[in-house]
Formats: sequence, structure tokens, C-alpha cells
Amino acid sequence: MYELAFPLLVALILVALAFDYLNGLHDAANAIATVVATRLLSPVQAVIFAAFFNFAAYFVTIAFPALHAVAETIGKGLIDKDLVTPAVVFGALIGAMFWNVVTWLKGIPSSSSHALIGGLIGAGMAHAGLTGIQWGGLSKTLIAIVLSPLLGMILAMLVMLVSSWGLRRATARGAERGLKLLHLISSGAYSLAHGLNDAQKTMGIITVLLYSTGYLSGEFEVPHWVAIACYAAIALGTMTGGWRIIETMGTRITKLSQHQGFSASLAGSIVLFTASALGIPVSTTHTITGAVIGAGTARRASAVRWGVAQNVVVAWIITIPASAAVGALFYLLTRLF
Repeated sequence: MYELAFPLLVALILVALAFDYLNGLHDAANAIATVVATRLLSPVQAVIFAAFFNFAAYFVTIAFPALHAVAETIGKGLIDKDLVTPAVVFGALIGAMFWNVVTWLKGIPSSSSHALIGGLIGAGMAHAGLTGIQWGGLSKTLIAIVLSPLLGMILAMLVMLVSSWGLRRATARGAERGLKLLHLISSGAYSLAHGLNDAQKTMGIITVLLYSTGYLSGEFEVPHWVAIACYAAIALGTMTGGWRIIETMGTRITKLSQHQGFSASLAGSIVLFTASALGIPVSTTHTITGAVIGAGTARRASAVRWGVAQNVVVAWIITIPASAAVGALFYLLTRLF
């Protein structure tokens, strides 16, 4: 157990919630890009819609507590929870926030989740070396980096195929009206899944901080006040929006129809709900980007701007090492001061 004055504990929790807010700000595009790009909702309506479902995820976890497994993976599945110190938490958060701000300013839809994972790994290694890494949890997360966008892409193509067959006898007007409703429902489901998976990453950080400083006794589980605070912070961040990233996600990768928007949102929500149930902290950004590409490819491969998609993939590859380096640097700075 590591001693930490209560005011410093409060300050670190506020930094964690600031990251959660920034996560929602950065990842607003994930939840609303398709409904904004297709003009199903106005930007203001879309962010309020997404923020509502981000927070509503809290009530889903009350009914299904097992869905909070992602918080446990972040809190004790990547770095040995007994080796996590307040300095490690600080380094992880600053590393993740730094990378989020850089990619937000550049309009690049990188992963807030993997920025946090990179920051945690970097700060943890700077503190305890390779021995502190939980290789099973890290391997599961790294595999998900590859699988989540691929699964999103494949599922979006399948949804496009099945729904096209199901609507084959509908009139153009009837099909469009039905797809608008389905798109709205699937977008709500995706926003719910986005809040569920992403808010838990900050919950895991705060919970392991409380555990390591002796403020959490008994079993390692997320206190209710931590869950409510994290869902509220990510919802507020989503309401603020990241408009430059929304442009990249909704229009620059491929031009979306209502049909494609519905298919991408539904595919993304399936992947995220499954990952949350399995306790895997996947990237909501990777998932929806893969789904958008799949929906575009289902129409025709040339509909996807592969140059833009390639730039997004490059950002994915460097996110973990870049945020890990910054996380390690800020951990070492705490040792100096």
C-alpha cells in the first residue's frame, strides 16, 4: 500500500475524470459521425443523443454487473495491481491525454483506449520493468486491436447484404423511411456500447488508485460513485464534440447513405457489447472505422478513400508506443520532483 495525502488523491481522481471527459470529446465522432454525415440528426441533436446513451450505460450495468469486466482488466489485468503507485497512475493519464490532444488537434481518429493502455504500460514499465506486466491481459488487448476493426468491417458488410435482401421488395420511399428509423436505433445502441466500454477504462484507473492507496478495502470492484462520475464525465465530453474528427469519420473515409450508416452502427455496437461482456478494452474508434469502411466497401471498393483510411491505420499503430513513451517520461518526472 502506498501513502497518499487525501488532497492529492482527489487531484488525481480529477485528472482521471478530465481524461474521461477528453475521451468523450475525442470519441464523440465514433457515436455520431454516421447520423451527422447522413443528416439524420443535426450536430447538436446528435451529441445530446449520444451523450444521453453514454450515461444510460450505467443503468445497463446495474442490471448486468458482469459488463463491468473491462474496468477490472484495466485496473488489474495489464499491470499487477500491487505494483501500481499514484505516480504510475499520473504518468499513464498524462501520457494518454497528451496523445489525445495531439490527435484531436490534427483531426485524427486515434484510440483514446489504446492511448490510456499505452500510458499505463509505459509508466508501469518505468516503475517495475517487464515483471509488472500482466502478459495475458496485454495479449488479449493487443489481439483485439487487430480483430475489432476487422470484425466491424465484416459484420457491416454482412448487415448490408442481409438488409439489402430483406428490403428487396420495399419501395424506395418505404425503404428509406425504415432505414432512417433503424439507423437511429442502431446509433443509440452504439452510443450505449461506446459509453459502456470506454467509461470503464477510467473506472479501472480510479479503482486501482483507490486500492493501491488503501482507500478501497475488500474485493477489487468499482464503487458506484466512481461509475456514476465516469459515465457523467464521458457524456459531458461527448456533448462537447470533436468536430474535426467527425468530418474524417463521416465524410472523408467514405460518403455514407442511411443504409450504410445503419449497417456500420449496428456492426460496431455488436462488437462493443461482445467485447464488454468478455472484459476486453477494445477501441471504439478502431471498431467504428472498420465498420464504416466495411459499409463503404459493400457498395463498391472504390467508394472508400483508402489514402485517408491508411493515415488512420498509421495513427493506430503508433498510438500505444507514443503514449507509452510519454507515460514513462511523466512517471520519471514524478521521481525527480
